[in-house]
Amino acid sequence: MITDNDVQDAAVLRDAMATSVATACAEWGFPLPGRVEAAFRTVPRHLFAPEVSLDAAYALDIVEVKRSEHGVLTSTMSAPDTQAVQLVQADIRPGMRVLEVGSGGYFASLLAELVGSTGQVTTMDIDADVTGRARACLDAAGYERVRVATGDAEYGLEDDGPYDRIMVTVGAWDIPPAWRKQLVPGGRIVVPLRMKGISRSLALECVNDHLVAVSQAVSGFVWMQGAGGNDGHLWLLGSQKVGLRFDDGNLQQPAALDGVLAGEPVAAWSGVTVRRSEPFPDLALWMATALPGFCHLVVDTSDGDSGVAVEPGGRRFPFAAVDEEGDSFAYLSVRPAGEGVVEMGAHGYGPHGSRIAEAVVEQVRVWDRDYRNGPSSDFAVWPIGTPTEALPEGALVIQKRHTKITISWPDVTARSQVAPPTQ
Repeated sequence: MITDNDVQDAAVLRDAMATSVATACAEWGFPLPGRVEAAFRTVPRHLFAPEVSLDAAYALDIVEVKRSEHGVLTSTMSAPDTQAVQLVQADIRPGMRVLEVGSGGYFASLLAELVGSTGQVTTMDIDADVTGRARACLDAAGYERVRVATGDAEYGLEDDGPYDRIMVTVGAWDIPPAWRKQLVPGGRIVVPLRMKGISRSLALECVNDHLVAVSQAVSGFVWMQGAGGNDGHLWLLGSQKVGLRFDDGNLQQPAALDGVLAGEPVAAWSGVTVRRSEPFPDLALWMATALPGFCHLVVDTSDGDSGVAVEPGGRRFPFAAVDEEGDSFAYLSVRPAGEGVVEMGAHGYGPHGSRIAEAVVEQVRVWDRDYRNGPSSDFAVWPIGTPTEALPEGALVIQKRHTKITISWPDVTARSQVAPPTQ
């Protein structure tokens, strides 16, 4: 039974959460418009998280909704600051029609506040358990006007379209044709798009025959299921603990890396230092652009063993690259370089481990020289049949199922003489 004290406590926590969200978004360069902040101060988030305490419901953290039979998170209510960034990217106005892909209920209620009584919000999910829960929570919170649908978002939801905004709150690997088809002229898709395993929340608008990102933000969401899902390729390196995951592309000869971890690693150091608390999100994106064999290092550390060697006091990152010969790889790492400071480097394994480790640290130096705290990349989404000559010169081209994604850096060729290959 909900008491008056519970209601009062929730109101206090909700206001505190909204203040924290506004502060975080301002620091990230996404200041909250008054209407968005008001929505966070209005919607009772705890009614969409009945399984957790009030404190947990209003924390700047995710709320788990469902896990698979293997324990993998398949549905969450995203952290409120992450949701706020997407709402800023969307620029939602009263009277708009909005489709949300990935249903939890809370985000749909924020959307309902923003579109007002003259707008329409539809939220959909592939999992009937999730949509059933969302419907119950929306009704309990007084948002009966939000429509809830169960279906595979790969095909959109034509019945309630076309839409002014399509808000995707699960990690997408591609942009299906249905989303563009069901978007009104001048509309916008906000989607956490996965490119070589790196996710960015992109606000996409149509320009002639393709989509261009007018805004980008670092993001992380559970992966999409259904026809649009893609888990990439994971190759274990001779054990069940360490593997390399290729999100776009694949190893030509995976067996060439068998036993590669049996040898001693070779370290290379860049001379580039960062403070331990300093974020550097564009480094991995630059590595993905400049290193043809870019991939992600996956390590099971559940038993307390690091699985691969690191420098004492250092740290391993999940970003790696395979050598052009396919028999060696290196991963990004750091070592202590003073009070609160680390130096960036790489550890390489295999007969060409030294070469690929040096290639990684060279790109760290390029990033440090040309892009650290500097110009960001541009993203565009092109129809799959777009000829190469129509794509931006010098861009990394990532071929998906339905589209080609291009990542372009300002003056990239002039700055670093790196000509990334089409993949």
